[in-house]
Parts: sequence; C-alpha cells; structure tokens
Amino acid sequence: MSHFLPITLEEVKRLGWETVDVVLVTGDAYIDHPAFGTAVIGRTLEAAGYLVAVIPQPNWRDDLRDFRKFGKPRLFFGVTSGAMDSMVNHYTAARRLRHDDAYTPGGQSGFRPDRATYVYSRILKQLYPDVPVIIAGIEASMRRLAHYDYWDDRLFPSILMDTPADLLNYGMGERTTLKIARLLDEGQPVEALHHLPQVAYRTTLGCQNNQSTQNNRSNLNNQSTQNTPSTPIADGGQIIELHSFEECQRSKRAEADNYRIIELESNKIECATLVQRHGDSLVVVNPPEPPMTTDEIDASFDLPYLRLPHPKYKKRGTIPAYEMIKNSVNIHRGCFGGCSFCTISAHQGKQIASRSEASILREVKAIVERDDFNGVITDLGGPSANMWRMKGKNPDLCRRCSRYSCSMPTLCRNLHADHRPLVDLYRKVAALPGIKHVYIGSGIRCDLFTEQNGGWDYFRHVVLHHVSGRLKVAPEHTSDKVLSLMRKPKFNLFLETKSRFDEVCRQAGLKYQLIPYFISSHPGCQLKDMADLAVEMKRLGYRLEQIQDFTPTPMTLSTEMYYTGIDPTTMQPVYVATTPDEKKAQNLMFFYYKKECQAAIRQALHNHHLDAYIPKLLGFTKPMPGRPPRR
Repeated sequence: MSHFLPITLEEVKRLGWETVDVVLVTGDAYIDHPAFGTAVIGRTLEAAGYLVAVIPQPNWRDDLRDFRKFGKPRLFFGVTSGAMDSMVNHYTAARRLRHDDAYTPGGQSGFRPDRATYVYSRILKQLYPDVPVIIAGIEASMRRLAHYDYWDDRLFPSILMDTPADLLNYGMGERTTLKIARLLDEGQPVEALHHLPQVAYRTTLGCQNNQSTQNNRSNLNNQSTQNTPSTPIADGGQIIELHSFEECQRSKRAEADNYRIIELESNKIECATLVQRHGDSLVVVNPPEPPMTTDEIDASFDLPYLRLPHPKYKKRGTIPAYEMIKNSVNIHRGCFGGCSFCTISAHQGKQIASRSEASILREVKAIVERDDFNGVITDLGGPSANMWRMKGKNPDLCRRCSRYSCSMPTLCRNLHADHRPLVDLYRKVAALPGIKHVYIGSGIRCDLFTEQNGGWDYFRHVVLHHVSGRLKVAPEHTSDKVLSLMRKPKFNLFLETKSRFDEVCRQAGLKYQLIPYFISSHPGCQLKDMADLAVEMKRLGYRLEQIQDFTPTPMTLSTEMYYTGIDPTTMQPVYVATTPDEKKAQNLMFFYYKKECQAAIRQALHNHHLDAYIPKLLGFTKPMPGRPPRR
C-alpha cells in the first residue's frame, strides 16, 4: 500500500530518508486526493523520484518549529495558501470574519493566517535564506501582477514584490514544477528557471529609469521593454509592457487598460510575455504551458493517491471540503465559459483538458472499493459539468482566436460541442458493479445546448437519471444588462431551461426542483435591477436559497469593474454598488418573502424612489410618511 506523504519527522525517519528534496507548505490540512493541489504536486514530484514532505497548516505564531521540523530541503520549498485565496477563505462579502474553515479538521477557523502565501514565504526566507522558495496555488496565481485587494480596498503590487519568493508558478503547475525540480537538481541557479513557461519572477532593471510607462512606451501591443533587465526576459516571442504599478495607482483607467490586455493574452493559446514595472524592478510573467494532453492529465489523476485525509486528523473531526468531494470524480480541467466573476479560466486555462474514459472509470472503481463507499457518486463533472471532450474542430482557428468565451455571446461555430459522448460515459459509470446512483453536482452550461449537438437530449438524460431531486443552474441575474456585464446568457435561456425541465418532470411523474443561483451587487447592477429580479422570482414562485453578494477577488473582470468603475472591454463607465448600505439593500431583495425583512425592503425601495415596487413585492402596505397609500 502506498504511504501518505510525510508530515512529521517521525514519518520521514520511518521511511528511512536522511534528507528531504522538496518541502510543500500549505494553508490546508493534508488530504491525499487529486482534488487538492498539494497532493497533486507532491505525488507528481514523488513519481519523478523526489522525496517530498508536507507542512500543512503550520503554526506561524509560536517559535516556528513547524517550519523547522524537516530542516533544509535539498531543492526548494513550495508554498501555497491552499485551495482558496486565504482572504476569501477568511472573510464574507461584507468583510466579516468567518467562523469556520472547510479545509481544516472539524471545520475550525484560525489555522492559517491572512495572506498565507505572504506569511509562509517570509518565514521560510527568514529561516533558510539560501533555499529557493517557489510560490504557487490560487492566491499566488491570481496576484501575479498588480491587482485590486477588496479586503484592504486598495491596489496591491504583484505578490512577488511583497514576498521574498524566488519564483511564482502560476496555474495548474505539475509540468512546470517538475522542470523546476530537475533544473535545481542539476545544480542550476534560480536565475536558470526564468526561461521556463508558466512562471513569473521579479528582476532589477539594468538601466535605471523612473519615467512612467506612459511616457516611454510606443505601440503597447507590439513592444518589448525599453530598459534592458539584468536577466533575459524570453527566448524570442512577443513581449508586452503593461502600465506600471505606480501609473495604475495614479490612474484607474490605466489599471482597466492593463486588465484588458492581460485577459486578451490569457484567452490565446500562444500568448505574449507580460512585464510590469514596480519602481526599479520588473515583474515578468512568461506564457503558460500548452494545454495538457489526455495522456498527461490521465497520468496526474492516476497517481497513487490514498484519497483520504492524513490519519493525524482523526481525533479532530471530519474535514468538510473532503466530505463534500470524497465520492466525486473530476473529468476535465479548464473552462471556456468566460464568466466575468470567475477565476477558473485564469487559473486552469480556457482550453479543455479532458481525461480519458478509461482513467475516469479507474477512479470510479477505486472509490467503489473503499469500505465506506455508499454506492453514490456525488458528482461526475468538473469546472463545468458538460465541457468534457469539447474543443475546436479546426485547431488552427483556435490558435488564432482571442475570444473570451466559446459560448458567449454566441456559440462558436468552430466548437465541437457534442454531448453524446458524455451521456455514454454516464451510462458506463452507472453500470459499474457497486454503483447505485451517479449524480451531476457541477454546474451545467445550458448555453452549450442545441438540438444538433445533443445538448437538450443530454439535459433530459441528466434530469431523468442523475438528479437527486434538485438540479442547480446559475442564471445569476434576470437583467440582460447586468448579465451582459457578467458575460452570462440572457434570462430567456433560464426560462427555456425551466420550461423543458418542468416538461420532463411532468412526463416522468417527478416532483423535482430546478434551483437557480443569483448574485447581488455585481458591477452594473442597481437596486431597480434587484427589485425586478425579486418580482420575477415571485412571479415564478421561487423563494431563493442559492444566493450570494458579489465579492471582488483578484484577477477577474468583475473585480476590475468594481475597483475602477470602468468596463475594461469597452473602457466605458459602469455603475458599482460599493457601500455596505447599497450592497445590503440589493441583497435584501432576495428575501421579499420573509416578514422580518419586509420593513427594511420597503424602506430601501422608498429611499431609492422605487415605491412602485412595494405593492408588487409586498402587496398592500401602509403608506410611507407623506405618501398616499398604493394598491
């Protein structure tokens, strides 16, 4: 039987190791499962012959003994905040401290610091100044260039400027991590890693020149930096210099323009190297690796994961994040949906990397063999449930494409979006011995459905065979104006989906529910739009449960709109609800049916001169002071 990656010195000694090659430090508890990045990177390195230990959720407030326990690794420290940005993990949309942590035993909070990647890397460099520190994961990836931080309400520099990390490995980093390990194992200096794809690093400008980027750059879309850095930036290829951090601090328009370019490049398969000045330093972001092949992603998922939390946690309670996914199977990476508020495409890529059917079936069989398996696969999906095997019919067209989405605003004619192989996969998994039910818990993209590609037949199959009674979809709003800024389909698609769902249920005699997700306070959304949403939900008979107030997170289009008040795609102004009172008033509209909220809803509508909505939502009510009664 395979062993867990060691998390204690005693485990290292039992394995007979005299030293450790790589130490991974994470803000999450250690769960040896392919859904958790630390396990994936650790097992990838192990498969290549490296000795890997893990320091999960180290205590950063004592004498730092957790950081010292393995001593100096032979190659490097790898640092991640965990599966989430630590600030998103810690705080609500109202910036209130959460009292639980789904990635900690017992769901307890307080086992990781704010800005964990920053804290861990500083400690490690203080203790081991000559050991390379490589930062990675969602927190590092989404903060690789200057970005807006919602919790401090200001523009932050690249994380590489606020930490002593030697290198940033962004995105899904198995291949780059192996290249880093091999080069360091050959005795190469950290500077030799700067040519690698999918890394970012900082370097000092060889020629000191503090002129603003605005004054010294010519054609932004076809330019390399004018000052020569001390380290080569790239082995050929296009280099784009963004507005400097200092310029973005002075001008929100410059920051919006930066995001426009960053996203345009990230949409491409073959993109440019991006550079951004921070004072006398330069942050360089190399282009990513090409999308993983099926053989490569199979190899990652087929590693010898034990699919369990480390036994050290048994007495501390279950880990909620693990309980949620332990009987689920991820069938692909990447998403081409292009939603404005989502980081998936920025982190995993827009191109879909699909596992083979054989690899998926092997993982399901491994789950079935577990003693505690109850016969139910809780999810057979991915970032989006129904993008498996979808790709461009003509790869050459994809290489020249920079669209933010293959499905918005219309379905790309070059997209191979056949849903029939997915239905076949579901049937094969459901037919395996030991399987009672296979549910689809991931979000389904209904904007991919046509009669020609089998999409609506797929939807019918899912409703009849893979729904436990409730199917969740994400229209996100009812206003087409707001949906356009969200890069989501018009609300009519939800109405069509609901009509088809209800018809399938009626014919089959099923009393299932279609559960919509909605967001309040998204850029472009005003209180009137939320009142319209509430009226529509009341008309449809919904009392909403799956709702959230918009939370700006680094490196999304929605966040850039929130911070700058500008839509980077058009450079036109956008209304943004930023004050707590505005955000609370919008969120209240979801709860029109709750008596305890109705007085506050009535007052909010009155304050915004929307009294006409009061009877629509609340029925006959007493008039506001100085106003005649409305019926």
